[in-house]
Amino acid sequence: MKENMLDVLMYLFEHYISEEAEISPDHDSLKIRLEEAGFSQGEIGKAFLWLEDLSQQREEDGFGLTEVHSSSDAMRIYSVDEIERLEPESRGFLLFLEQTNVLLPATRELIIDRALALEANTIDLDELKWIVLMVLFNQPGQEAAFSWVEDIVFDGMETTLH
Repeated sequence: MKENMLDVLMYLFEHYISEEAEISPDHDSLKIRLEEAGFSQGEIGKAFLWLEDLSQQREEDGFGLTEVHSSSDAMRIYSVDEIERLEPESRGFLLFLEQTNVLLPATRELIIDRALALEANTIDLDELKWIVLMVLFNQPGQEAAFSWVEDIVFDGMETTLH
């Protein structure tokens, strides 16, 4: 059995969310399909809550996504919990995306929030890439950034800093 909330989210994203399907299954149908795929009800419920929280955050305050611009003199200081849970490569990837103007600082904060909401002990680089992809997909006006990160996730594009 697949017991990881991120696995459920990735499965949903790959099979339902990112597809341009004309008819999207309802909430109950999705739950049944996910259970048939081997996911537990608990992890399915957590995944749906994660997605609802992401959508709600965008609707409520949008984290100022259109108003906050990158500043070359600003620096993000991670909390102890963030340092313990986001592996160094994950934090470096966020910095890379911000320095290449793929992410705005507010989008980065939303990504960190959603990563920590996974309740995982650590979030490695591959997991963070999926989180970035899901957050960008959910943000209006972020189509170019989404496409760029999608290439990284699905095509294994190299993301090293030079």
